[in-house]
Amino acid sequence: MNTKKIITEADLQKSFDIRKAVFVQEQQVPEEDEFDEFDVLNELCEHILVEHEGLAIASGRLRVVNGVGKLERICVLASHRGLGVGKVIVEGLEDVAKEKEIASLKLHGQTHAEEFYRKLGYKNTSDIFMEDGIPHIVMEKKLAM
Repeated sequence: MNTKKIITEADLQKSFDIRKAVFVQEQQVPEEDEFDEFDVLNELCEHILVEHEGLAIASGRLRVVNGVGKLERICVLASHRGLGVGKVIVEGLEDVAKEKEIASLKLHGQTHAEEFYRKLGYKNTSDIFMEDGIPHIVMEKKLAM
């Protein structure tokens, strides 16, 4: 598996294709809710991609909000789940945060993935809330710098 920062429009489109497959088609999130003003290549947001045997299989992004790194749009193609790819994405985003000297991270995790994030050191900091009809919870982690 290969993790890389997205720096080309072609790789950004691969990330969009993964997100469309996972969030829009599989989870029925409206496309207009999935894609936003941060889906561009600039300093506002860092996107990463995981490839395996030449195929883009997972993606995620890191956005800085009030000095805190927010992990967003983390997704893995259904065909590659259960292989540790989610952990690779989260660790890749944490590495980007460390490069930016961001010590505090948060995410809005789907509740079915709560235990996954807990194993990676994230702690619950909210009650359950709904986003696009899917139950979520805010989780946070302090990075060792």
